[in-house]
Amino acid sequence: MKKTNTIFQDGDHKWVAIVRDPDRPGHLVDTNEYLVTHGGQGMLLDPGGAEVFPAVFSALSGEFDPSALSAVFASHQDPDICSSLALWLEFNPGMRCYVSWLWESFIPHFGGTKETFVTIPDPGMDIFLGGLSLQAVPAHYLHSSGNFHLYDKQAKILFSGDVGAALLPAGQDALFVENFDTHIRYAEGFHKRWMGSNDAKRRWCERVASMEINLLCPQHGAIYQGSDVQRFINWFDELQVGVLGS
Repeated sequence: MKKTNTIFQDGDHKWVAIVRDPDRPGHLVDTNEYLVTHGGQGMLLDPGGAEVFPAVFSALSGEFDPSALSAVFASHQDPDICSSLALWLEFNPGMRCYVSWLWESFIPHFGGTKETFVTIPDPGMDIFLGGLSLQAVPAHYLHSSGNFHLYDKQAKILFSGDVGAALLPAGQDALFVENFDTHIRYAEGFHKRWMGSNDAKRRWCERVASMEINLLCPQHGAIYQGSDVQRFINWFDELQVGVLGS
């Protein structure tokens, strides 16, 4: 069963992390989903694969009325990101999916019509949710060639997709990074292999280092908070990626 954790709340502006599913089949990678709400509307970030839809839907329903979900945000095209799309659309056909323009002919294979998709241009764009402005931040080649993160300036939260992800062993299920040096060992091999461009990585690090970020929330593993956010950015900036690291 997925756990829900409120990681930010200011009135009806709220972030909920939907994390850790110890009951998932062992052959599936564990994923985090995030819900942001404002003005009575909700957006689900990287809603996950079809296999985990029941667990995500059940957990979300305990926090928010699923019929008030107006959109999903897909950082890129991988099946663990959004292969559940058809199931969400079956529940709410009017839902919109924000995604890089590069994938507008690919992600519809998971479901949806032309009207479902709102494509994001390469430089990014503002996305509005119940009056709240969220920023789609370019993260191309990290690891997908059309890749975006989502920044909430008001909450000072950056949803970072696969950047910051750590494939944690069984039993390590803390919501937040507790010991950076220990945690980052589970991120190193993943980032070396899955992040494809050192130039793109450096541009991303320069961009996000100038943002106010209290929480950096990846799609896999624990959330970075406080000083660990800048520690991660510095670590990532120095890491050589696009290699067969382990």
